[in-house]
Amino acid sequence: MDEYSYSIKIPKERIAVLIGTDGETKKDLQEATGITIDVDSKEGEVTLFGSDAIKLYASREVVKAIARGFNPDIAKLLLRQDYVYEQLLIKDFAKNPNHLPRLKGRVIGTEGKSRKTIEELSETNVSVYGKTIGIIGLPENCDTARRAIESLLLGSPHSNVYKWLEKRRRELKRAEFKK
Repeated sequence: MDEYSYSIKIPKERIAVLIGTDGETKKDLQEATGITIDVDSKEGEVTLFGSDAIKLYASREVVKAIARGFNPDIAKLLLRQDYVYEQLLIKDFAKNPNHLPRLKGRVIGTEGKSRKTIEELSETNVSVYGKTIGIIGLPENCDTARRAIESLLLGSPHSNVYKWLEKRRRELKRAEFKK
C-alpha cells in the first residue's frame, strides 16, 4: 500500500488554532480522515501522511484554510466533497504595496459589514487574512463570491456589487427551484 505525504508551511500564529485546545482540532481532523498530521511548531511546517490520496488532499485543503484565517469548524466543511476552497491574492489587485490595507478594508468594510454581506448573499464563508482572501462554499457560490470580491478590489462601488449579488442569488435560487 502506497503512503503519500504533503508538507505545507503555515503562519506560526495559526499553529495553535490548527492543534486546538488539548490537541482536539488536530485529533478530530485525523479521526475524520485517517490522515496523520505532524506539526513542527518552531518552523511552522505541517506534514500530512496517509494512504488515501483523496483524504490527504481534503486534509491539506482544511489545513490551508485554517492557515489562512478560517475557524477550524468552517475549514472542516472542506471534508465534504461538494465544498471547495478558493484563494485570492490581494497584491494581484494592488498597484503598489501601500494599497493593500485599503483593499483589505474595502472587502472587510466598516465593522466587517461588507464581508458579512458578501457571505450572506453568496452563501459562502470569507476570510481576509494577511495578503490573501479565502472563500469556502459550494463551487457556484464560491464563484459568485470571488467575482463580487474581485469587483470590490477593482474599485466597483459597494452598492453595485451588492445589487449584483442579490440578482445573482435570485438567479441561482430560480435555477435550483426549476431542477
